[in-house]
Amino acid sequence: MTDTITIRPATLDDTAAIVALNAAVVAVTSPMDAAGFRSLLTLSVLCDVAQRHGEVLGFVLALQDGAAYANGNFQWFADRLTRFIYIDRIVIGGQARGLGLGTMLYDHATDQALRRGSLTMAAEMDLVPANPGSLAFHRKRGFVELGTRTLDSGKIVSMQIKGLQTPD
Repeated sequence: MTDTITIRPATLDDTAAIVALNAAVVAVTSPMDAAGFRSLLTLSVLCDVAQRHGEVLGFVLALQDGAAYANGNFQWFADRLTRFIYIDRIVIGGQARGLGLGTMLYDHATDQALRRGSLTMAAEMDLVPANPGSLAFHRKRGFVELGTRTLDSGKIVSMQIKGLQTPD
């Protein structure tokens, strides 16, 4: 038996695992039930899972500019950017943190974004209440703040972007 972690496209068979992973960190992401996941899967250009031994350990879900996504954060970026990919959420299960899955999923998402002609990757992370792990992770990956946004809930998010480079 191998401990190899693989990344593959998510399917509807992954719904329960993805919804459970999301629910475990809903304080730093947004709620998503099974119907919400199915809807986002349809809208997304990228929804991939990291798995080991058939167990989904984490996932990334992204949408491309022009998607019919009724989401304030996505719209904020759409009002300011063109040719971007928006990381709606990336979630790593508690037992899998520290294995490098966030980096693996982001590297994969970057490759896919470049193939689609995206020039920028966009994501938001919580400032109030703060999500220091996410802020530090994104800072290491080269994200910079474009602005902030106060949500109806009172949460304040840092709206960040990273320029994507095309391979030479």
